[in-house]
Amino acid sequence: RLHLSSSSATGYKNVCNHGSRFQARRWVDGRQVCCGYFGTAVEAAVAYARAVGEYTPAVAAEPAAVAAEAEVVAEAEGLRLHLSSSGATGYKGVSKSGSRFQARHTVDGRHQS
Repeated sequence: RLHLSSSSATGYKNVCNHGSRFQARRWVDGRQVCCGYFGTAVEAAVAYARAVGEYTPAVAAEPAAVAAEAEVVAEAEGLRLHLSSSGATGYKGVSKSGSRFQARHTVDGRHQS
């Protein structure tokens, strides 16, 4: 599970900009420990989740893991996911509809699904 954060400039807990790269950090015995430097914030967020034992590869029975994998895939394909601290899903233009999610965007002032 990736840890979203509305107070972090990167959108992820314990992930910060470090020059042109992103650093993942965690606390161990009261000390801050670097988990590594990465090319994208998503990669750093995955490293942090792995370091704290909350990341598992995607399988059909684990929707949270599938979402984490989807973020990595989207980043690799050159897509940019827009984080939102005001939405319940954590993403701009994405809302929950029953047990599923719906993505919408606006084109010429009209909502598109």
